[in-house]
Amino acid sequence: MLGLVLGTLRLPFIVLASGSPIAAAGANIAISAAAAGAGALRHAREGRVDWRVVSWIAFPSVAGAVAGAIVADDVSEALLYALIAAVLLWSGVDLALRPIAPRPRRRLRLGRGVGLSFGIGVLGGAVGVILGTLRMPTLIRSVGMDLRRAAGTNLTVGFFLGVAGFATYAAERGIDWAILAAGLAGSIPGGWLGARATGRVPENTLRIALGAVLVVVGIAFAVQAILA
Repeated sequence: MLGLVLGTLRLPFIVLASGSPIAAAGANIAISAAAAGAGALRHAREGRVDWRVVSWIAFPSVAGAVAGAIVADDVSEALLYALIAAVLLWSGVDLALRPIAPRPRRRLRLGRGVGLSFGIGVLGGAVGVILGTLRMPTLIRSVGMDLRRAAGTNLTVGFFLGVAGFATYAAERGIDWAILAAGLAGSIPGGWLGARATGRVPENTLRIALGAVLVVVGIAFAVQAILA
């Protein structure tokens, strides 16, 4: 409904179920891709995916994720978590308290979206998550999209990222297929039903809900930074 798959909040439960952080990460990325794909399909059917924006930011997002994965061992994990937490907390409070302009920008700032998407991809690749929670406020505030089309576009980009991440984990580290099957059973219908609800909920309600979710995820990253 909010254009997010929230793999960050799902991951601890998958780690608990599988007993292996590496296997859980691979399954979580695959579940995120499936949820994003299901939601994106529904959004696309209802005209809420901007394919021009997708074509601009999908590749730099994936390239950034690959670069982040490469340099992950050379950067402090606590610093990465703290940086993500700070951006999420600021974005969440900003979205919840400051209204989005009633009209989206006529000319979207795609160049800004490319640069920020690459940076978000680097952070996500370094910590092993898709980070749609950072990309969503970027599409709204920096690129200039309206909230509903940003939701569909974000899920579409998240699907491509998730597929790339899943392929990498499946080839190099293996997947917990039982956990993956259980996750898919809930995430696919959940993503579809959530996307269906997007067009029925007032945009101001969606904005406040998105801000609240970003704050919750930001707190989760802040806890990870403390524990790392």
